[in-house]
Amino acid sequence: MATKEEIVKSIPQKGFFGHPKGLFSLFFTEFWERFSYYGMRAILLYFMYDTVANGGLGIDKTTAASIMSMYGSLVYMSGIIGGWIADRILGTRRTIFWGGVLIMLGHICLAFPGGIAFLFVSMVFIILGTGLLKPNVSSVVGDIYSTNDPRRDSGFSIFYMGINLGSFLAPLIVGAVQENYNYHAGFSIAAIGMAIGLIMYKVTEKKNLGLAGVKPTNPLEPHELTSILKKTTIAVIAIVILVVIAYFLDLITINNVINFFTVVGVLAPISVFIWMFTSKKTKAEEKSHLLAYIPLFITGTMFWVIQEQGSTILARYADTRTDLSVGSFEIPAATFQSLNPLFIIIMAPVMAALWMKLGDRGPTTPVKFSFSLLFAGASFLIMIIPAITSGGTALVSPWWLVASFFLVVIGELLMSPVGLSATTKLAPEAFAAQAMSLWFLTSTVAQALNAQFAKVFDKVSEVQYFGFLGGAAIVLFVVMLLISPWISRKMGSIK
Repeated sequence: MATKEEIVKSIPQKGFFGHPKGLFSLFFTEFWERFSYYGMRAILLYFMYDTVANGGLGIDKTTAASIMSMYGSLVYMSGIIGGWIADRILGTRRTIFWGGVLIMLGHICLAFPGGIAFLFVSMVFIILGTGLLKPNVSSVVGDIYSTNDPRRDSGFSIFYMGINLGSFLAPLIVGAVQENYNYHAGFSIAAIGMAIGLIMYKVTEKKNLGLAGVKPTNPLEPHELTSILKKTTIAVIAIVILVVIAYFLDLITINNVINFFTVVGVLAPISVFIWMFTSKKTKAEEKSHLLAYIPLFITGTMFWVIQEQGSTILARYADTRTDLSVGSFEIPAATFQSLNPLFIIIMAPVMAALWMKLGDRGPTTPVKFSFSLLFAGASFLIMIIPAITSGGTALVSPWWLVASFFLVVIGELLMSPVGLSATTKLAPEAFAAQAMSLWFLTSTVAQALNAQFAKVFDKVSEVQYFGFLGGAAIVLFVVMLLISPWISRKMGSIK
């Protein structure tokens, strides 16, 4: 296997804004992947609950929102499998390509009117494909720079900009196509976007990426492969038997499937924590770090519970409770899905400059996490005002949603950039490779919980719903502030 130095030497080091040419390939691959994913997601909820006469599936709004949340939860959970396949079998380059192929097939399924069966087949393809592609693209970005290359951080910033540009443009374009034509035309734009990304990746990868990601970093030995195939076969057979039994007992319903994966989503990180904490490979100091990480993980989960409802509860609010008329023009409801990446693009440089100016006087990691909850809570509490003034029925100004998305983005910029950094620093050395997957599990748990919260939205008033979750975030904000000194002590020398 090539060394880090050999990999870097095999890559043209100048050619994309002063960065390695490989950044061009990875930037546009992830740009189009995010374009396709967020374009699809911008209209998927509406497609599920719109009437059949309008080209939708006619699923009730509550179930549609639960499915959306469960979908997001499984997308993030699948990254664990994608990372393992890249590390042990295919290498990151081939894993990225086949992930893109599966994503494209998923969007193609939605581009044709195949009913609810095509919807679930599409979801399986996109869940698996995103798990293969997303974590591994980020990994290859790190591979194209030497460890001490001063361009490394700015390279990741450029890459992150690609993610947000794709996420920003997709809802605008796909939403407009859906409004002017139909849902399937909108989904076809997402499929075309992923196809463009794949073509650009294959055309440029050999020249621009050199040896990066060609080989798996920890390839399976023959005896390991045999053991894994045996265990996988047994597991598949067991699952098939359980599914058949559930089918004959009439237990396979959408609601039961959602409940099952909610339990899986919550138990996954608990299992990982117990596994790490009880491992003989985890040192005493590292166990202290894990204890410090638990409240950070809970904070991240609470934050994503609110942030991720931008594509479910707030997306539905945009469609059914918001006055979208501007003169004779009707704003597509999907447009609001562009607000989050737009505000990130605008505010990220401002926040970065602030932390640079504050330097060592800046807030600690636990304090940043704490204040992320203050803004997340405020983003929901502010929605109480239009709920009261409208009586819960009259259409409200779209500016309330704009304000809500803006507040939650401030919270995201306080927490998200430092979340992965804190995870990699606090994870035990023996489990360093699993650190990125551990952080993504905060979103897995959050969206698994949102699948249940979606069922509550129609059973309580808007004041109660937004007030309870917003209030819970504020309470946890206060608790986190109070225990921040304890967390810092448990972190020890980690800053």
